[in-house]
Amino acid sequence: MMKFTHLDNAGSAYMVDVTDKQPTVRSATAQGEVICSLEILAALRDGTVPKGDVLAVARVAGISAAKKVPDLLPLAHTIGVHGCSVDLVIHDDRVAIESTVRTADRTGVEMEALTAVTVAALTLIDMVKGVDRSAYIGVCGIVAKSGGRSGDWSRDLPR
Repeated sequence: MMKFTHLDNAGSAYMVDVTDKQPTVRSATAQGEVICSLEILAALRDGTVPKGDVLAVARVAGISAAKKVPDLLPLAHTIGVHGCSVDLVIHDDRVAIESTVRTADRTGVEMEALTAVTVAALTLIDMVKGVDRSAYIGVCGIVAKSGGRSGDWSRDLPR
């Protein structure tokens, strides 16, 4: 039987107690994508989106969001986000987004990295929706983590 970390033996949700864990250096990387029209991709490349520098605003929104995970996810721990990068790359058919979050704390930063990517994606869509109502978030997920009890892990997302 599979045991979920945020459920007790009776099946009730609880916050995992990390008091006895030693702080370690931890890192997580998430990737996602926004699929939008060729017109929007060209406007993003040219910097001609009516609302301004979409990629810069999305990057800052993602970094800010990584620091607010405990406000969004009720069982998430408040941890120190000691480093966060959010990169957006315009491709021929999409905008790829990647975030890496680092900490030296008692629990991992997977949710922080995933939140940074998804909020950056939402921000991008918010800023282009007036021109491209068809924009949407595509594949999104954790692609790597390091540190902590379970060590290093990585995968490629399906495309």
